[in-house]
Amino acid sequence: MKKANPGNGPVIIKKYANRRLYNTETSSYITLDHLAAMTREGRDFKVVDARTDEDITHNVLTQIIMEEEARGGQTMLPVSFLRQLISLYGDSMQAMVPGYLEASMDSFRRNQEQFKSAVEGAFAHSPFAEMAKRNMEMFEAATAAFKPKAAAPATASAAPHAKDEEIAALKAQLADLQSKVEKLG
Repeated sequence: MKKANPGNGPVIIKKYANRRLYNTETSSYITLDHLAAMTREGRDFKVVDARTDEDITHNVLTQIIMEEEARGGQTMLPVSFLRQLISLYGDSMQAMVPGYLEASMDSFRRNQEQFKSAVEGAFAHSPFAEMAKRNMEMFEAATAAFKPKAAAPATASAAPHAKDEEIAALKAQLADLQSKVEKLG
């Protein structure tokens, strides 16, 4: 997932006492939303306290997750998961949890890519190839619609309704594709 940086090593972000974040690569102040976008793009960065030079990347990433979860809509961290995670602090297994979670997330991403490849490959040499390709594009658009985006200017109040309708249409098309796949099998 990590993409190469144009420079050497991660982009250094300095966090000042007034909570402002300064991107040393672009020589500009940025927000947590900018850091979230950099993460989604696979950009490697390191956040350091401007006064002490202490690495505070973990704290800032945790803060981004908390803000994403607080935005409303669909959360990714269910309460039961959070309770289990909290209960592991201080447990003898605590040291193993980070490696396990990282391996699980890597496996999830691989499975996601394998699913995408399998769906594309299933129709590669059939009359449904073009239809499957379009449906996969719609599936990717639907997936992108569920991902939080960087802060964007507010739009007309009809925009959320239009997005709901678009998502409903995409879900219907995916269900139609699933029934066709099942009939082929």
